[in-house]
Amino acid sequence: MSATLTRTQIDAIVHALAEVLPARSPADVVMKHYFRENRALGSRDRALVADTVYSVLRRRRLLERLTPSSSPRELALASLVKLQGISIGQLESLLKSSERNWLAALKAEDIDALPFEVRADLPDWVIARLRKHHADDEIMALARSLQHPAPLDLRVNTLKAPRQAVLDRLEADGTPAAPTRYSPIGVRLKEKIALNKHPMFLDGAVEVQDEGSQILGLLVEPRRSDMVVDFCAGAGGKTLQLGAAMGSHGRLYAYDVSDKRLANLTPRLRRSGLSNVHPQRISGENDTKVKRLRGKVDRVLVDAPCTGLGTLRRNPDLKTRQTEAGLAELNAKQYAILEAAASLVKPGGRIVYGTCSLLEEENEAIVERFLAAHPDFSVVPCAEVLARLGLDIPGCERWLRLLPHVHDTDGFFAAVMQRAA
Repeated sequence: MSATLTRTQIDAIVHALAEVLPARSPADVVMKHYFRENRALGSRDRALVADTVYSVLRRRRLLERLTPSSSPRELALASLVKLQGISIGQLESLLKSSERNWLAALKAEDIDALPFEVRADLPDWVIARLRKHHADDEIMALARSLQHPAPLDLRVNTLKAPRQAVLDRLEADGTPAAPTRYSPIGVRLKEKIALNKHPMFLDGAVEVQDEGSQILGLLVEPRRSDMVVDFCAGAGGKTLQLGAAMGSHGRLYAYDVSDKRLANLTPRLRRSGLSNVHPQRISGENDTKVKRLRGKVDRVLVDAPCTGLGTLRRNPDLKTRQTEAGLAELNAKQYAILEAAASLVKPGGRIVYGTCSLLEEENEAIVERFLAAHPDFSVVPCAEVLARLGLDIPGCERWLRLLPHVHDTDGFFAAVMQRAA
């Protein structure tokens, strides 16, 4: 960007940051509301505002260290100059002399000389937990990968189109894309587009879904005649994936405790062309709808509520919004959900427990505790399932462990468990 920035642009960035930084709600929700309230902003201004807000959120710890008072204006200016390649000259007419001076000093600051925690830009409690199992150089490689925006991945709805047809159509539309590295049903766009207006999206041939999430869904391996439950369906990305994998046969229940999340599934379900999906709101893991299916279900997927630390590339505000105290609450909820979901599995059936977290407490620890209490369940090594699917994913032997700096996906964990026949 070589043009001089305007006062309107800087003011918009500062106002948006003032709303996002208190972290009372998810950043994407706040930004959506902000743009709705500020319709006069053009598309280029909106892009600049969004890019700068997310740049500040990704490197908030660093920027707070480098700014005199960490006000929204200082954080915005520091991000533009230090991280986004904007020259002081492009801001010249908008700066007070004191700002010009500290920005000049900031430009010369050597980030590599700062403490490890500041360079990693992760909370101390997260670093302390990662250090139990990983060396600092690996943590830093992971942390650096989380400081970059995530790519835009699509899942192809194979009921509507083969992957190659989707790639050909995108190519014809002048949208460069490539097959995802591991997922056989994924497409990665080389640049972000307004997908919600694209005919393939409107027709349900593609859905936005990170490649890592697609791989988690693949581990379920549902068969056409199965009864399947997606226990924490949310807005239904994996539900739709499972439904397509079943060829719209069998029965697929999408459970969630949130009416709002299930309402978001409705238009997606309509586009998908699936007729085997049954969304159901449950009051919790002990709902009568859950109890009614005990011991009857072939496949259960639990994408458990978690800290979401594996998604920091797209949700960097979670670094502020998640806390150590909240982790203990989540661990109790994760175990209760896994136990309830496992009670649905019939003899010889399978459950897949997954999270988009990087922390052992939410992943292996929950599964190991469950296995110790339920000797009728045993681990099916992920490598075995992946090999059957023709996939070779490094670092995924007993468990699925996807990491942004290794696999270029969001961070995911999954365990596949089978109930004795």
